[in-house]
Amino acid sequence: MSSFWAGRRVLVTGHTGFKGSWLSYWLHRMGADVSGLALAPDTTPALFDQLQLDGLIDHMVGDIRDPDLVAQRINTVQPDVVFHLAAQPLVLQSYETPLETWQTNVMGSLHVMQALRALTKRCAVVMVTTDKVYDNLEDGRAYGEDHPLGGHDPYSASKAAMEIAISSWRKSFLAGTDLRMASARAGNVIGGGDWADNRIVPDIIRALQSEQDIVVRNPSAVRPWQHVLEPLAGYLVLAERIWSSDEPAYQSAFNFGPDQTAARPVADLLSEALRHWPGHWQDASSNAAPHEANLLSLDSSKSATLLGVKPRWAFEQTIEQTIGWYRAVNDGRSAVEITTAQLDQFGAV
Repeated sequence: MSSFWAGRRVLVTGHTGFKGSWLSYWLHRMGADVSGLALAPDTTPALFDQLQLDGLIDHMVGDIRDPDLVAQRINTVQPDVVFHLAAQPLVLQSYETPLETWQTNVMGSLHVMQALRALTKRCAVVMVTTDKVYDNLEDGRAYGEDHPLGGHDPYSASKAAMEIAISSWRKSFLAGTDLRMASARAGNVIGGGDWADNRIVPDIIRALQSEQDIVVRNPSAVRPWQHVLEPLAGYLVLAERIWSSDEPAYQSAFNFGPDQTAARPVADLLSEALRHWPGHWQDASSNAAPHEANLLSLDSSKSATLLGVKPRWAFEQTIEQTIGWYRAVNDGRSAVEITTAQLDQFGAV
């Protein structure tokens, strides 16, 4: 494991979520002094609770839409590194709560960036957005970081707006300072411990646990599937790099996606998952459903070239590790045990 993280003061916003819990646990195992700011876990079960993170890190419940609270937390923690993951992360929920989605994803992020300006020490900041920030033409191209931003649904559009705000903050306020900021774009992250509604893997697991058919709303949608540890490894390397280097190229946007062979339709994901936990699925696609992109692929060559970050697990191994986590926990194994084992198998950053 990288010695960079030992004793490093790290603030993770959104630490109670799926990705935030994996990241916080990984940082803790590397010896970082981890603090969090997030809403309370909103699923039952929740990976945050399964990993017993309340006793491992400095846990604080709070809403990033409160600028005074955000400023107070950052002033108290005095972080060396910030990973900003707090968000309203669901496309379908964004149709139901568009204003809350924008308030959280845009204004909440601005509250974090503004509060960080008060620091008088070096701080590396990784602002996590999504692969859905791009103007998705569904034309078969893998989008690089210079592709135009866009977004059909409120979630995607709010994250594209967040990217514009990040770029503005860097240009307007951060040049020549010790506050270094990059954005990280990754999506369709899967892995054990995701219990959210309206996500394909948790939907699969809930159906399998209850011995019901898996209801699939868009089996032909193509996504760049990757295990949660893949982008998190990229975030960690990116944070180290922007901390230690004055090179402007690192303070920019980075895609973190799998090999192009992992861009598969949902139907392939289902077939592979059911190899490891047998069951059945049914096509529930409807023309009346809210819009979701059918095709999305990322060009992550910039991350490979500048950061040396490349995918480690192929599509099949990603599904095996993901379904294996849920089956092990379902069979009574400790989530801490299986998460630790998968971290060890994935390897150090």
